[in-house]
Order: sequence, then C-alpha cells, then structure tokens
Amino acid sequence: MNNPVTTLIRVPALAVLIALVIGITAPTASAQGTSGTLPGRDVPARTLPVPATVSPQMQKIIATPISPNWRTVPQSPDEWRASVATAAAAAVKNLPAMRDALKVKIEPMTIDGVKAFMLTPAVIPPQNRNRLLIHVHGGCFVSGPGESGTSEATMMAGFGGFKVLSVDYRMPPDHPFPAALDDVMTIWKAAQKMAPAKNMAVIGSSAGGGLTLSMVLKAKMDKLPLPAAIAPGTPMSDLTGAGDSFQTNALIDNVLISYGASCDVRAAMYANGRDLKDPLLSPVYGDMAGFPPTILNTGTRDLLLSNTVRVHRNLRRAGVIADLHVHEGQAHGGWYRDYTAPEAKETFEEIARFFDRHLGK
Repeated sequence: MNNPVTTLIRVPALAVLIALVIGITAPTASAQGTSGTLPGRDVPARTLPVPATVSPQMQKIIATPISPNWRTVPQSPDEWRASVATAAAAAVKNLPAMRDALKVKIEPMTIDGVKAFMLTPAVIPPQNRNRLLIHVHGGCFVSGPGESGTSEATMMAGFGGFKVLSVDYRMPPDHPFPAALDDVMTIWKAAQKMAPAKNMAVIGSSAGGGLTLSMVLKAKMDKLPLPAAIAPGTPMSDLTGAGDSFQTNALIDNVLISYGASCDVRAAMYANGRDLKDPLLSPVYGDMAGFPPTILNTGTRDLLLSNTVRVHRNLRRAGVIADLHVHEGQAHGGWYRDYTAPEAKETFEEIARFFDRHLGK
C-alpha cells in the first residue's frame, strides 16, 4: 500500500492491562465462561505496528488512538441523553456527503408507530426491484438515534443497490429491553406488506447485529415468516463477557476498548437487570436451528471476534448456511467506518452477492 501509516500501538503486559481495567473492565473468570482452574498465559509488553496489508484509509482507522476518557461514562440519565445527542449531531454532519457520493436519498417515515428511514439508491438493479432490506443500527443499544443511525444502511443501499429500511428503534435510558426488539419486530411485520419475506433480508452490526439475531429468534418463537437471509456484523451476541477475544483484543480494539467499558455499560442499561444469558439479549445462547442463511463479518482486532465466531459455529452446528469473513487488522466494525475505504465497498458488495444468492426476486 502507498503511504503506510507508521503509528505503533503499545500493548501493556498482562499485569499492567489488568491494573488499567480492574473494577470497570476486567471480566471475572466466570464471566468469561472459564473455570479459572487452569493457569493463564503472561504476555510480555509489545508494540503492534499498523499493518501495511490494508488500504491507507484503513491504516488511519487502525492507527486512531484510544480516547484517554474511555473509562469515563455518564452518571445520570440526563448525562446519557446529552452525550448521545452530541455524538449524534456530529455523525449527522457527515451523512449528506456520503449520500451524495453514493447517490442515495433518505426519507423519514413512521410505520405502525415506529420511526424509520428509507434509503433508496439512484439505481436499483432489476433483480433487486422487488426486494427490501431491513437495517438495525448499532450503538450499544443506546446510541445512534434518528438519522445518525443510518450510516451503515446508506452504504448498503449505495454499494449493494437495495432499498433499505432502517429502524429508528427506541433506546435507553428511557426505553430499556424489550423496546428495541419490539420496534424491530413491528417493522418486520409491517414490511411484509411491502415485500414478501422471501424477498427480504435483515442487516445490522454491533448491537444491530445482536438485535438481528434476536429478531430471528423472536420470529421463530412467534411463528412468523423469517427473512430469506441475514447479515449480523460483529454482533453483540453475548453480553456476559464470555469469549477469548474479550481478553486477547482488550486495549487493541480502539472502538470498544475492553469488556465493561462504555459499550457494556450501555448494554447493561438496555438489559435493565434481566438475565444476560436470556437469548433475546445474548442470542448466542439461543436455538439457531432453522435460521436463514447468514453472512457474518468481524476483524482480527475486534473485541467481538469471539462473539462472531461462536455465532458462526452455532449456526454451522445447526446445519445453517453461514459465511464468516474476518477482516485484516480491523477493530470493531472497521468496514463501515469510512465509505471511501476500498474495504467498505468490498464488504458491502460481498453482502449484496450473498443476499442475491438467497433472496427471491
């Protein structure tokens, strides 16, 4: 790649890592799903270079330093609302340029009482004209309200050539579980008046990926038609902190940082005291038999790499068609951080091809 970024990431030794995150971010042995009876492995301090095996745009994303305030979280509902609103306003400023570049228009709407946005590309290929995608945004169940949650949907519409209906679901601190899932289910039922289930897929990443999986579990429980395919990216599929990458990628993922940091605090607000192993909160514990064909994306530096891998294995054990894509060097959701990165176009086009193989016309 030209003009490689040379920033290095310093990873502390295990003892230093634990000291950094103790009390807030260090999961217990039981939270990791391990007995704690076998010795761990001390990892010496080392420096991680930014890989030259990715695009210059992705190198810049990987080189982004961890925020010095990553362990500071709002302490009251009003502080959360203010924090979410500030981040949303910043995100919205960047969306018109993206929509212009990808030739996508946006239309706000309310469907059976649930707010949503329709993202429509200027050109829809003939095979997609009777198809519709449902999008469930990320944001750790608390962030990404309104238009600010439509970035991924815009890329899917622009790169994939689909109409995409993005759900602006209710969120904490005002609306904990099951409000978000209820809103996604409301849109799923209503969308079947727009297109048959066999012509629809559901896509979402992070919390949106977890909700995508939970939505299929709930549809199975309620004996509703299932989508023809789903694309849960780096899904928050286990809120308990189980999984190897919560340890191996702690302080390496520059988005989620470590288990117990801001994202997990937000997820706990959403769970609102409910058992975190409830499959509608942590769908990796659900019965995935009969799931639609699934395409999963994650990265080698993703804190939720294990969440994604475990979902993939559960799907394969259940006999479900499931593709797993692990992206070089990427932390949590790296492929949708910059629409100009070739990795973004490649990933959404890959998802589009997967959908094309499994959706009706």
